[in-house]
Amino acid sequence: MLSGQTADAFTTIFAGELIDRFGHFKLWHAGGSILVAISFSSVFGGCVPCKVLRTDSSVLETVGYSTFAAIFNVGWAVTQVSHMSMVNCITLNPTSRVALASCRNAFTMIANLSLYAIALAVFSAYNTMQSISIVIQYRWIAYLSIFIGCCFVCVFLLGTKEPELKKQIQCKNLSRISWAHWFKKVLYYQVAVVYMLTRLVTNVSQALLAFYVINDLEMNRSSKAVVPAIIYISSFIVSIILQETRWTSLRLKTFFTAGAILWVVSGAGIFVLPSKLHDIMYVLSIIIGVANALMTVTGISMESILVGEDLNGCAFVYGSLSFLDKLSCGLALYALESYQDAAGRTDMKLNNSMEVTHSVTRYGFGVFPAACALVSAVVTYTMDLPDTRSRPLNEPLLA
Repeated sequence: MLSGQTADAFTTIFAGELIDRFGHFKLWHAGGSILVAISFSSVFGGCVPCKVLRTDSSVLETVGYSTFAAIFNVGWAVTQVSHMSMVNCITLNPTSRVALASCRNAFTMIANLSLYAIALAVFSAYNTMQSISIVIQYRWIAYLSIFIGCCFVCVFLLGTKEPELKKQIQCKNLSRISWAHWFKKVLYYQVAVVYMLTRLVTNVSQALLAFYVINDLEMNRSSKAVVPAIIYISSFIVSIILQETRWTSLRLKTFFTAGAILWVVSGAGIFVLPSKLHDIMYVLSIIIGVANALMTVTGISMESILVGEDLNGCAFVYGSLSFLDKLSCGLALYALESYQDAAGRTDMKLNNSMEVTHSVTRYGFGVFPAACALVSAVVTYTMDLPDTRSRPLNEPLLA
């Protein structure tokens, strides 16, 4: 995980610079998608170097999986930066940019839910075949996901055009914006911190969710799928609602702060929730889903406001901020997983004699995201975002 996140982090910097320099968002997106498909299938296909050299060395397995994880994240970084950069080059209308960001987040939730549907179909198909290895089942899930993903990539590449605004800038031969231009802006650092903390909240909580519901709350195995599904559905609904909202700088800050407060409340509930009241987790899942959508959509939209009309440097902004996101998430997950088995547990008795086990997972899933959300809300409050007029969409997205 750490090797992949590190490769992803450094690739985003170079990908952003190259995309700003040469353009062609769709070409970069296609190249990144090919790397993702090849490397992802190799990860679930087994240790390729071990098969070639015909050995079961654990060191070689680690090197092999780390290499393909790094290649996967390189491809993902190129795909993500090019796709996010297109938003600013499609329109200059701040409301439209937020609508596109919320639409992007909504379809991310659809993709996550689709993965559960694929898994359910595969598990159901192999349910009566006891001799089939679980490895084979997950391998089919991976292959089907790659196939469906490639189909939608083809739809995207064939059904969209290169943004006209980017072409106009290239035709005018405007000079490319240097990195120093962004480093001189206080707003750049504020947005960077907010985006990094937002990604820490969503990624770390998502990574530790299954451990929390099974080990700490002692819920049924099915909760590993039900609880994330509730979060994704809640995020999807909120993302759809946000698409039709007229946006100003003040409204962006207000909605982001509301999402951060909801995460602080959820984090507190997660930290003190005893296993006997684990059904409350379903309610907390709805709150988490709403909070994730509010913070993610408005956090990405703050990047759009930072970019403004400086389209010749937008990819670098997304790349450099993603660098902080990937590296911090990799280090955070590495640290939490390192302490997962080594740290001891302390028990606390509540007034009603219900026991709460304070594990590393409970701190990582509850306290850590809540603290990140709180700090991000404080930084957002100090921001001086440029005033943007609340302009409606030319055509409602849901019409």
